[in-house]
Amino acid sequence: MGGKKSEHLYDEALNHLPGGVSSPVRAVKPFPFYTKRAEGSKIMDVDGNEYIDCCMAYGPLILGHSTPEVKRAIIEQLEDGWLYGTPIELEIEYAKLIKEIYPSIEMLRFVNSGSEATMSALRLARGYTGRNRIVKIEGSFHGAHDAVLVKAGSGATTHGVPNSAGVPEDFVRNTLQVPYNDIEALSELLEKNEDVACVILEPVMGNSSLILPGEGYLREVRKITAENDVLLIFDEIITGFRVSIGGAQELYGVKPDITTLGKIAGGGLPCGIFGGRKEIMEQIAPSGAVYQAGTFSGNPLTLRAGYTTVKFLKKNPVYEYLEKITSSLIEGIEDVAVSRGYSVQSLASMFCLYFGKKPSNYQEALELDSGKFVEFFWKLLGKGVFFPPSQYETCFLSYSHSEEDVEKIVEAVRECLKEL
Repeated sequence: MGGKKSEHLYDEALNHLPGGVSSPVRAVKPFPFYTKRAEGSKIMDVDGNEYIDCCMAYGPLILGHSTPEVKRAIIEQLEDGWLYGTPIELEIEYAKLIKEIYPSIEMLRFVNSGSEATMSALRLARGYTGRNRIVKIEGSFHGAHDAVLVKAGSGATTHGVPNSAGVPEDFVRNTLQVPYNDIEALSELLEKNEDVACVILEPVMGNSSLILPGEGYLREVRKITAENDVLLIFDEIITGFRVSIGGAQELYGVKPDITTLGKIAGGGLPCGIFGGRKEIMEQIAPSGAVYQAGTFSGNPLTLRAGYTTVKFLKKNPVYEYLEKITSSLIEGIEDVAVSRGYSVQSLASMFCLYFGKKPSNYQEALELDSGKFVEFFWKLLGKGVFFPPSQYETCFLSYSHSEEDVEKIVEAVRECLKEL
């Protein structure tokens, strides 16, 4: 597929944007394709190429691109204005809907991104408990704010060391880490540290490839945190409304103290949400002493798009269909992948092709052949299928993907694996 226009745009972007992009993962070498439009399951670039999209904006577009119902809701809202700086009735209606779907959330606040949601949730946990330390899982991504930009260590438990320039060591000295799927490490850490405010984790890891919790792992995390009087935060930015309408906490039957939501919750527009038990959430200003504010928080466009998306998910057989086509995709590529020493895995509408053994934690994910994945990525793109451009990202399908789309994806993946 030709890409002259995209190549020219990238060369120009390098003069104006750091690395030529607005987010690092988009800086695909030698150059990324530039999108002109998207609809349904397809994304089209400025050079006239069309791709079946298995990235779906890294997860938010569970209904597909330019979903008519969501588009109509946004247009209707535009007629009434798109930013007020005042409360609106829809804040109440959407909050009630989320509380109905997520029983662990008794009160919530709308913010503007997943990063803002997790940052605020951590501040809230510290403010509520009066403790400074937090525990995160090695390899989990909770946004680009200082406290969670921490390198993974090689030991069972590690103290925080910044993995970004500009983050003082003092900012992460209170961030501790343990491996995913390792109950013993978490239990030992909490027993040795009485000043831990919370444990934050992705119940299903989606930023170090797709890594699923072991049998009973999340229930044990809940038990250990409760026994040690430590708050449990589920970062469901990815899994919320994705692995089931009630997220991973519904799927695995585990109730956290605080939940963060985003991506799908905004219906394709920037959104973040954090919520939890009422006595915890009431510590947020103006009802409490933990400060949080934002000009664009709860803006009418995002609320309208998100509310419309979630109502659609509730009324239609979206999850049954997505489970069916995702399972079909995995079944179609598994034999070829395994025959070459690779592996595959899926959960609901999330799936991953691993260039190596299926990992159970971050350290195992680092053993995957990321270079081979990049080679595969370009071959697949040439056949009209767009996967996220990193071994450590997760693929997504949408309600707009047809069975014919899945057949084409399977055929293209099989051909590319045989060509490697």
